[in-house]
Amino acid sequence: MRPEETDSPRIEREGIVWRVRSASAARQVLRERRTTTQAGFTAEWIPKGYLKHHPILMSDGPQHDGQRTKVGRFFAPRVVEERYLGLMESCAERLLPSGAGEVQLDDLALLYTVEVTAEAVGLTESPVPAMAGRLVSFFNQPPFDLTKPRLGRTPQQWALAAKNGLWPIMRFWWADVRPAVRARRRERRTDVISHLIDEGYTDADILVECVTYGTAGMVTTREFIAMAAWHLLGNDPLRERYLIAGQRERLAILNEIIRLEPVVGHLYRRVQQPVTFTDQGESFTADPGDLIDLCIRPANADVDVVGDDPLQLCPGRPLPSGVNEAVLSFGDGAHKCPGQPLAMLESDVLLHRLLAREVTIVSEPTIEWDDLIAGYALRGFHLRLD
Repeated sequence: MRPEETDSPRIEREGIVWRVRSASAARQVLRERRTTTQAGFTAEWIPKGYLKHHPILMSDGPQHDGQRTKVGRFFAPRVVEERYLGLMESCAERLLPSGAGEVQLDDLALLYTVEVTAEAVGLTESPVPAMAGRLVSFFNQPPFDLTKPRLGRTPQQWALAAKNGLWPIMRFWWADVRPAVRARRRERRTDVISHLIDEGYTDADILVECVTYGTAGMVTTREFIAMAAWHLLGNDPLRERYLIAGQRERLAILNEIIRLEPVVGHLYRRVQQPVTFTDQGESFTADPGDLIDLCIRPANADVDVVGDDPLQLCPGRPLPSGVNEAVLSFGDGAHKCPGQPLAMLESDVLLHRLLAREVTIVSEPTIEWDDLIAGYALRGFHLRLD
């Protein structure tokens, strides 16, 4: 949790900003279909007039629901395992040193997640290391606060944001997205870009979707791999259990880690019509224009949902019917992340091979915080493999 954040009270209001730390109340808000709209990931600051299709992560309503259903077929658990497991295994074997050596896990995980996810999205016409560097450059932005007018930025910071944002997007288009789109206009493949072309998406639409998958998919999985490795390397009994377990139990362990360490720490919804939610028998109503900040980390540790010892890592803990193993780490409702099966399986494939080696931590990672994903970034995680 960031130093300035707190885990209480369960429901808090400051002006037009609501902070919700209750898991049940957060689920109610996320499952509201028409009364709130996406406000996270700077969604309200993306111009809508230039795009025929608003990005799936940023949109709401029937168009979003239909598009999410169609894209979801690329990330269904069975599809992910049948289509991408072999790629994950070969990529992990290639990136990990065959003998003794040192690796910086956060860099290795970036190359790995970009290569795997790029195959599903269709960004396969450019070298992975170069594309990974371009994706990382999207995060070189001045700080902002979604709860403040104009994101709390000064005019100078807005100018810097425009400068730092435009050039990486142009490079990403010319080097990565444009070649992939041209190849798929000539011959369709089984990937997201081919699907978007069939749906009539313009080049600009496809570019924005690829930016979304790159930042919200590839880069966030990189952070979780490093965090999960940190937990498992610091807990010998858990690591031993993870190494001898079958896939289902290993995924349960990883889902419990991401419950405790959600990569995206906050989800934001803007109220369009009065929305009422309840917590522990008390009712609350947010008015149009209000901003609801769903605080995922404390919500994932809500004793009313996850039971006793909510801050303890307890894989397979009993949860109420309908509650995901990761609780709200991948969202809920219409905007629940469809990439959860891909993210967890690719994390497991790399971590299982890594931790089967004799691993020593050379230097522990530093924790940084990123405003775009409202979550953590681990850097400088050096390991020695013997």
